[in-house]
Amino acid sequence: MGNRRNFLKSGLAAAAGLALSPWNTLEAASKKKAKGPGGPVVLSTWKFGIKANEEAWKVLAQNGYALDAVEQGVRIIESDPEERSVGYGGRPDRDGHVTLDACIMDDKANIGAVLCLEHIKNPISVARAVMEKTPHVILAGEGALQFALSQGFKKENLLVPESEREWRTWLKNSEYKPIINIENHDTIGMLALDAQGRLSGACTTSGMAFKMRGRIGDSPIIGAGLYVDQDAGAAVATGHGEEVIRVVGSHLVVMLMSQGLAPDEACKEAVKQIEKKFRLRGKDMKETQIGFLALSPDGRYGAYALQKGFNFALKSKAEPGKLINVPALLP
Repeated sequence: MGNRRNFLKSGLAAAAGLALSPWNTLEAASKKKAKGPGGPVVLSTWKFGIKANEEAWKVLAQNGYALDAVEQGVRIIESDPEERSVGYGGRPDRDGHVTLDACIMDDKANIGAVLCLEHIKNPISVARAVMEKTPHVILAGEGALQFALSQGFKKENLLVPESEREWRTWLKNSEYKPIINIENHDTIGMLALDAQGRLSGACTTSGMAFKMRGRIGDSPIIGAGLYVDQDAGAAVATGHGEEVIRVVGSHLVVMLMSQGLAPDEACKEAVKQIEKKFRLRGKDMKETQIGFLALSPDGRYGAYALQKGFNFALKSKAEPGKLINVPALLP
């Protein structure tokens, strides 16, 4: 009788564990892992990712390190004054300050990030310097600027004339209403797999236009805007950062991949988790966009979004470069 009670207790405990597990509906353990094409391959969010991928490929084509590739790739977008949501030329906050956020992560779980950095055109390189030259993983605000200047970065005005004109026009009504797939695609996230099989990722942004001073989204937060696990895969997020943070989105995608899901399936499940949180809070999702992009250690990739309109750029040995439209959860 005692053995039967113990058996029932253990069975109920196991059932309870499954019920509480976020993976219980995924049947991940039974999935057979597919074999991907390997590297090198580079992925970037949004249309400007095509240009970024070309720059990253200069590193990957020479059997270079994925970490160098993602840094160089996103730098090309940060440095472009015509790109209005990243780096130099980024739209300001509601007080007229251009504040930049970025993070970077390699195949060995080394990480670096900067938050609310002003006056420095390439925050991704400052984030890498934080990773490699300090005992910390995040520097913010004045401290981040002080560190950047100590490392030889140049201080300059990042508020380009067009951004300033937009800001002064916005001040007339001061209405904060970001438009999905336009102001909400405020990020370039890049993932790369090099010829040696090493994964790395980078994420950089100027944040939502006309945000409150000091606002931080998901982009510079390891686990939210970016996460890399050499054994499981890598992921980046784009869109409404507050919602990505709520589910620690990129880490969620990678952990789902570690359970056996393909990159696109993992991205879809993460989007569904965000939708559940919206419904739990009774919030309207019509004005919000979330997108995830993922890459496996064997070169498979995938993406998924909350709403239509998200796309990503791909470049690999087999694909010279193209833009791919992403499926969405909402019609």
